Amino acid sequence: MNQRRTTMKVEIGSVTLGNGHPIAVQSMTNTETADAAGTLRQIRRLELAGCELIRVAVPDEKAAKALPEIRKGMSVPLVADIHFDHRLALMALQAGVEKVRINPGNIGARWKVKEVVQAAGDRAVPIRIGVNAGSLERRVLRAHGGHATAGALEESAAGHAAILEELGFRDIVISAKASDVPRTVETYRKLSERFDYPLHLGVSEAGTVRSGTIRSAVGLGILLEEGIGDTIRVSLAGDPVEEVRVAYEILKSLGLREHGPIVIACPTCARAQIDVARIAAEVEERIADVKGSIRVAVMGCGVNGPGEAREADIGVAGGRGETVLFRRGKVVGKVREEEMVRVLVEEVRNMEGGG
Repeated sequence: MNQRRTTMKVEIGSVTLGNGHPIAVQSMTNTETADAAGTLRQIRRLELAGCELIRVAVPDEKAAKALPEIRKGMSVPLVADIHFDHRLALMALQAGVEKVRINPGNIGARWKVKEVVQAAGDRAVPIRIGVNAGSLERRVLRAHGGHATAGALEESAAGHAAILEELGFRDIVISAKASDVPRTVETYRKLSERFDYPLHLGVSEAGTVRSGTIRSAVGLGILLEEGIGDTIRVSLAGDPVEEVRVAYEILKSLGLREHGPIVIACPTCARAQIDVARIAAEVEERIADVKGSIRVAVMGCGVNGPGEAREADIGVAGGRGETVLFRRGKVVGKVREEEMVRVLVEEVRNMEGGG
């Protein structure tokens, strides 16, 4: 892996981005923000999944007025997502949010931007410039032949950043997302060469859980492998908790974060003599709440199975209805197929407790 890009440090409440700090995982609620109780229920689920920054949309005054109650009920930093109306940004800052996401160019006259910047600066609250391919300024699109190219995304982000810089504000995070992998990767490569601000990575409107997970894993994986990125959001149509799970799996696969167990399983073939898919899925579901970084292997035959199980912290390797159980590389017994889920879960929880 390439060395991580060096950036400025930006503090978002208890979370620090850039300058070598861990890549933070974030998500966004899909509840009505004005429904503070419902939004908090989803936020608590996100927190339990390990989400480190949580963003809410603030489309109107009702949503803005719910922010104090939401902020009071959270244990991680709150980010307010705001467009067009600078007064909503001011209300969010007064409510105690730890970051605001705006595009300075779409909230009106310069004096409005200045008010937001001053209020954010007074509270030491960073601003994320969030550019998306689907909402670029007409001027920028015209300059790039009417297309939201990587160059257009870079130009838009640079223009917004310049507005803040001219006002003496540099507590900035930048994102510039497209819905396809090639443009997303090219855009962030350009931004990483141009700026030393922390970058928020994401493939915008990535899609359903299945297709969006794949696009996000490919796009973010390429950039993270190149050392680009300081925080990530996996955008999926569905339960935002799944975004957090996928984000951690991407980071764990690259050795960038340790967060919960890793379950590996063979893809199965005619050699498999146990129901690998069922056992692995049940184990993964039942240990989803475990925080420790524990590697679990469920292998269905005697070819690659013993080696993979031996390399795992806990593992089983094939046999007809019965497998060999490994613990930290050593054979510790045999387990019948009907007992495998129970035994593996018990072993993981025992290991998590220091056993």
